[in-house]
Amino acid sequence: MRLSWLLAAALLAVAASVPIDRPKAEKKAEEAPPEPPDTGLYYHRYLQEVINVLETDGHFREKLQAANAEDIKSGKLSKELDFVSHHVRTKLDELKRQEVSRLRMLLKAKMDATMEQNVQIDHLGLLKQFEHLDPQNQHTFEARDLELLIQAATKDLENYDAAHHEEFKRYEMLKEHERREYLKSLDEEKRRAEEARFQEMRQKHKEHPKINVPGSRDQLKEVWEETDGLDPSEFNPKTFFKLHDTNSDGVLDEQELEALFTKELEKVYDPRNEEDDMLEMEEERLRMREHVMKNVDLNQDRLVTLEEFLKSTEKKEFNEAGGWETVDETQVYSEAELQRFEAEVNGPRGGAWPRAEQLRRQHQDLQEQQVRLDAQKKEYQQAVLHMEQRKTQQGEAPPDPGEELKFQAQAPHAAPADPAAPAAPAHAPEQNHVEPPQNQQPPPQPEVQIQ
Repeated sequence: MRLSWLLAAALLAVAASVPIDRPKAEKKAEEAPPEPPDTGLYYHRYLQEVINVLETDGHFREKLQAANAEDIKSGKLSKELDFVSHHVRTKLDELKRQEVSRLRMLLKAKMDATMEQNVQIDHLGLLKQFEHLDPQNQHTFEARDLELLIQAATKDLENYDAAHHEEFKRYEMLKEHERREYLKSLDEEKRRAEEARFQEMRQKHKEHPKINVPGSRDQLKEVWEETDGLDPSEFNPKTFFKLHDTNSDGVLDEQELEALFTKELEKVYDPRNEEDDMLEMEEERLRMREHVMKNVDLNQDRLVTLEEFLKSTEKKEFNEAGGWETVDETQVYSEAELQRFEAEVNGPRGGAWPRAEQLRRQHQDLQEQQVRLDAQKKEYQQAVLHMEQRKTQQGEAPPDPGEELKFQAQAPHAAPADPAAPAAPAHAPEQNHVEPPQNQQPPPQPEVQIQ
């Protein structure tokens, strides 16, 4: 399973470490492989399925073990796709076709929600906004697709934590904005009471035990004692690592690290308490994980090896760490940022602007439809003019433009109805249409309508 993590790290992060094979004695054949962590990417399932298929090819596994991070990021490893088995390539082709189909369905659902029905959609143009596959080739998985998948996952995951922090900041500013707006709606007495209640809740939230710095000796020993049930005087970093490498793949991934912070988070956050915000707890968990990764993950591959873990325990900070400053004790946003956010919420984009923009787009769509209809009308008029010219050449009265156009297809070698009437020349079937006698009806002819 370590190889799976190596490939996942290559595709899901900025680098890949050398595989560390655990002893065969530790392997249990009956154990099912652990579920890979959810990256949070909108194409996570496609990414994981590609990884699973590539792992089945022996040639690609061998090249992956010999590759370094630069080979993977530069696209050199992607060229090895040309040498994988036909069976693997067929599976990859099918995965790509399924992903393209899924993206088309997403685009259609989005367009249906914002546009009128029966509007022509440029799927190729819309697919170009997705960077994890090659939209020009929608049927086969090529080396370019693997290269794009690696590049997109690398970039997206590098920005994932930053985007989460920004989303949390906006959440906090919205809470404060709504609180202030609510206070404005109250009279003086109720406003003072609400302010007092708010300060009381804040103070109550701050009344919790000391929070240890994530990854410090105090924090790990607390997990060792309270979670693992072991004697704190016998704390051993190497044993601790093996205990919490839950899938025994030789590394601590981000999910295994975040599980170590549960005891610390429970000191501050309780879902039963009104003053405790569970979204703040998840932001706190992310901050703790980032802190440990920054100090322990030396090669920045989003995985902590045993060697990296043991080296971190030798640092001075590991033994002398003080308390941890929680997110509610930090300044998530400035007053200037809050004012800009409130201006955005209260401004034109926060009220009537979305509706006005929607109407503007609908008006633009109607104009484009009118252009297409005008072009079709001009085409129809040209067809009518052409038919009038043909009828005039045949000596017939031109049809009324308001009437439906009809013409009868004639059999070029049909015998004349009246033997006394002169037969039309065989080489000019379109001239001098033969009129049947008054007492004899012509055979029914198929009618072709021009819309």
